[in-house]
Parts: sequence; structure tokens; C-alpha cells
Amino acid sequence: MSKVFKLNTGASVPWIGFGTGTALYTKDAADLVKLAIDNGVSHLDGAQMYQNEESLGRGIANSGKPRSELFVTTKLNLPTLAPGETITQSLKTSLSKLNMEYVDLFLVHDPTPATKQGNLVQVWEGMEEVYNLGLAKAIGISNFQVEDIKTILDHGKIVPAVNQIELHPYVWKAAKPTVEFCQSKGIAIQSYGGQTPVARVPDGPLSPILAQIRERLETTRGKPVTAGQILSKWLLQKDVIVITTTSKLSRLEEYLDSVNIPDLTPDEIQAIEEAGSKLHKRIFMRHAFGE
Repeated sequence: MSKVFKLNTGASVPWIGFGTGTALYTKDAADLVKLAIDNGVSHLDGAQMYQNEESLGRGIANSGKPRSELFVTTKLNLPTLAPGETITQSLKTSLSKLNMEYVDLFLVHDPTPATKQGNLVQVWEGMEEVYNLGLAKAIGISNFQVEDIKTILDHGKIVPAVNQIELHPYVWKAAKPTVEFCQSKGIAIQSYGGQTPVARVPDGPLSPILAQIRERLETTRGKPVTAGQILSKWLLQKDVIVITTTSKLSRLEEYLDSVNIPDLTPDEIQAIEEAGSKLHKRIFMRHAFGE
């Protein structure tokens, strides 16, 4: 994997991760995980909530790729913690399903259950424990806004390595304060849902802008460029790690090639964000953002 990001732990994370949620939610992901690894992906993104950690682990095992060459994430699903069950015990269950001794990154998937119960500080203490035990090489958060991140920074001992959020131009206006706050604190941003403007709003205000940029890039590059690649490139130029998924090899190859397209100009980035600000469209975890 050519491009990597450095986390505040010093670890390197490949710029693109293959996710086992959305279309693979509750489904057997083994074959597609192996396909992704066979075609150059070394960053895999899972979660307890997706209910397919066993198949993620199986896909990794079937690939034959050494564990040391992979970056594997899973996420804590707070509502499924049994009474008295600790976060350490929950991660150990996930590790058993994944058939691994550790994950490279463990995230709190959704802050809402903890903020409603007023125990976010205690939850983060549990996350710090799994880090100190070496069960997770890095710990982080997902779908957190600035207020909740400040709570962790004020009371915790370990700064989250990552905040994984839905990120694309149709949520950029709302997400920008969170992105800038995290990056100012050394917390890397991972994006999911980055293809939303193409996949779910094909006729939105961004469409003509992406078409113009695509024409320029194809002329510059001398080979085809897709609107989806432009969206991934926009994320990369924001210093954002891209999490995506697909069931098609051709789409996977397209995503992996995004890093190779020419950089967007400042004017193109501004045009993307101005068009994106004309429509707010959050697809996932709306409850965590009061929507």
C-alpha cells in the first residue's frame, strides 16, 4: 500500500481500508475480505455491530497474508455489553471471533449510549485498559462530536488515535469543526460513506462540478477518472483516511487507483465544498448528531 498515515501512537495505517459494514452488514464477508487482500488491501475495518467478525477473521486467514502485514480494526458496540461485562472481556470475545491476539485499532462505535448514561469517562477508562493490556495497539472513537471528544481529553490519560465519521461534501459543512478540532489534537480522521454523493445523490448539486473536474483530470492524466475517485482524492487532500466497501473487483481497483489521480486544485476543492454546502445529507448514525 503506497500511501500511509501516521497515528499518534507512531503506527502506520494504510490510506484505504476495506469495510465490512453497509452492504456486508450481518453477512458473511470472508470471500470479499480475501478478494480485497489479494488485490493489495492491507487495512480491514470491522465492528461488533456488523455481526460478522468471524467471517472477517476467516477471510484474513484464507488470504494467507501474515498478521504483521495487516492493519485490523474492530469497534465496541456498547448496547451489547452484558450486565457486568467489561470492555476488556468484550474485546476478548471479538478477538476470539477474529482468531487474533490483538487488533491494531479498537474504536467506541457510537458515543450515544454512554452520553445518555453519563458514563463516557468510565467507557474511555475501559478502552485505555485494553490498550494497556496490548489487546489493541491503538484506541479511538467513531461518530464523536467535539463536545464528547473534549470530555475524553479532559478526563482520560490517552488521546484517541482516530475518530471515524461519515465524511463527504454533503456533510462537510457540519463535520468541518470536528475534523479541524481532531486534527489539531493529533487525532486522525477516518471517513466512511465517502461515496454518498455518487451512490445516493447522483443528481445533487455536486454532480456538474464533479463532471467538470473529471474532464480536467482525464485530460491531465490521459486515462479515465471517475467521480468516485475525485471524492476519495478530496478526502485524501484533507488528510483523511478512506474506509470504503464494494462487492465488485472493478470497483475495488478503482478505489485503490484513487491515490494515483492528479491532485485537485484549490479552486476545485473550493467548488466541491461550495456545491456540497447546498445540500445536507447524512446517511448514517443520524441520532449521534441530533438529526
